[in-house]
Amino acid sequence: MKSVLFSRFFILLPWILIVIIMLDVDTRRPAPPLTPRPYLSPYAGGRGAARLPLRRGGPGRGREQRNESRPPPPPPPEPPLPTIYAITPTYSRPVQKAELTRLANTFRQVAQLHWILVEDAAARSELVSRFLARAGLPSTHLHVPTPRRYKRPGLPRATEQRNAGLAWLRQRHGHQRAQPGVLFFADDDNTYSLELFQEMRTTRKVSVWPVGLVGGRRYERPLVENGKVVGWYTGWRADRPFAIDMAGFAVSLQVILSNPKAVFKRRGSQPGMQESDFLKQITTVEELEPKASNCTKVLVWHTRTEKVNLANEPKYHLDAVTIEV
Repeated sequence: MKSVLFSRFFILLPWILIVIIMLDVDTRRPAPPLTPRPYLSPYAGGRGAARLPLRRGGPGRGREQRNESRPPPPPPPEPPLPTIYAITPTYSRPVQKAELTRLANTFRQVAQLHWILVEDAAARSELVSRFLARAGLPSTHLHVPTPRRYKRPGLPRATEQRNAGLAWLRQRHGHQRAQPGVLFFADDDNTYSLELFQEMRTTRKVSVWPVGLVGGRRYERPLVENGKVVGWYTGWRADRPFAIDMAGFAVSLQVILSNPKAVFKRRGSQPGMQESDFLKQITTVEELEPKASNCTKVLVWHTRTEKVNLANEPKYHLDAVTIEV
């Protein structure tokens, strides 16, 4: 029995050794490259033409993929938004705080606006100072009194206050390169649409628009033909060089700085002519820029708060508590 097993073992041994050697040699062979063989498209070159391999990878394709995944360049920075400077003359009266509150509520909704509030007084009042401190607006508080001789009925009002606002602007920007800006005169008895500020912000020199409830009419406006002002629709003295209300125009800050002598005049200026006398110093009718859909939309109203009736205000029996109105 043992002889039979030994004889079979020696017969199988050579074959076992051969299989072990073949397996060892096969494991030592280098691995084939992972890059697939070129694919020959049957449509390359047309029928009967030599078939060219189509690349499925390689350096060129890798570069295209990297270019596609690269983020786009950042957009160029937008130009700074022009600052709107609103010059508001004001004076002490029972409705003063009410009208300033209405105006401040409008200005808070306008981006990049600086309020220049000028009191007709020898000193700043506590009422206006407290009001501005709580208004939450970029502002400048000025004061200048109107001479008593100019307070007679029929004479132009707020001349000194508007000139004080102009002087502040020139002093602030006179010694440095001024940023883009627009100036307009915002009386505290007017009502302003927010759309008006979007219109005036693009003023290049002097822009104009209609004003509602002024001059004894429902509105006054510049007459426009082919984008140019050719006349005036007004209820009073249409022969004025600029038959326009104080609320009906805006001026570029650069124009104000380029004309340092342009101010509102007392001497030689007739009632109702201050707008014309001022605009004649800085522009011409041909240069005016019509806004508000070629001056066909009313975006500001000369509303004027009704004169308050205080006939029942007691003269002797006053409230024990002092309340600011």
